[in-house]
Amino acid sequence: MGLSTEAPAELEQFTALLAGFREKLDRALADWLEAKRGEAVAAGSPETLELIDGVGQLATHGGKRLRPALVYYTYRACGGEADGDVLPLALSTELLHTYLLIHDDIMDHAEIRRGLPAAHVRFREAHRAHGLHGDAADFGRSVAILLGDLAQAWAVELAAFGRGPAPRELARGFAAMCQEVIGGQYLELLVAQRRAASEEELLRVLRLKSGRYTAERPIQLGALLAGATPETLAGLSRYGAAVGEAFQLQDDLLGMFGDPETVGKPVDADLKEGKYTFLIHHALTRATPVQRRTLEAALGNPDATPEQSGAALRVIAETGARDAVSAMIRERLEEARSALAALDLRPDGRLFLAGLIDYLWEREQ
Repeated sequence: MGLSTEAPAELEQFTALLAGFREKLDRALADWLEAKRGEAVAAGSPETLELIDGVGQLATHGGKRLRPALVYYTYRACGGEADGDVLPLALSTELLHTYLLIHDDIMDHAEIRRGLPAAHVRFREAHRAHGLHGDAADFGRSVAILLGDLAQAWAVELAAFGRGPAPRELARGFAAMCQEVIGGQYLELLVAQRRAASEEELLRVLRLKSGRYTAERPIQLGALLAGATPETLAGLSRYGAAVGEAFQLQDDLLGMFGDPETVGKPVDADLKEGKYTFLIHHALTRATPVQRRTLEAALGNPDATPEQSGAALRVIAETGARDAVSAMIRERLEEARSALAALDLRPDGRLFLAGLIDYLWEREQ
């Protein structure tokens, strides 16, 4: 599979559409945070102000805004025209993502997020700077949990604004998205602790933690809000599942072989944390005994030296695991393109969905 003949133009249009949406979403986010700050001031609650600003620092700094953009442009693709109806739902998915990032960083012992100190790190250092009593690391983790809880509460509040012809289905879809990503996270933890998994288990992690959460469910929410037919919903779900899985597989590759500036964290972080992904599965399955020992010396070892990490990454490449995951990505992008071709959608929404496929293809090169 390669880029379509119109891909360069589609990519430019996709980039422009995403940039235009980001401006809308960032304005909506700024308005939301300002309204929440005003409520806290009126209530005489300075501690709540600190929490609001703690969430805001992560939510407003970087991020692709892919999930809310998929809500928005799928809504447009299916005939929706009212920004006032769709933006709250789009913002809801971004705040849900913020909540999950904050809690993920605690579970992953990650120090950096989007090039900045992770939330638990910021409050750990604030504890030390102010000379507070007790354990600084415990304080940082505890406050970060509260920040995630607050972002999740806002996500639910905004999702409840959903209008459109199927509010009950919207509520079910949003709840399912929350439950699936949490279930996927739990399964990922179990797999990492066992350091073994069947391909079916890894596929379930891929589908629950990313395929549905990153693309399929946001797409369904936008389509439901616009009143899409069951046939259109089914085709969009097929597209979304394939795109979401491709996106996560690419993130796994970038987490091992990417540019730290682009990834926003050290590229050996996933390796040291012991994440058991398809990359690791394929590498361990194909490794010689010597290669296996080299990989296992760094996998799940937070004290792995740069030399150990580098040797482990070479094993992943030499065993063909990197190429195997790249092939999985290409298969899913082909599936997404096929699903999209069969759908009757409005032009600007279709353009965004088609451009996303080409964006992911180029990201793979």
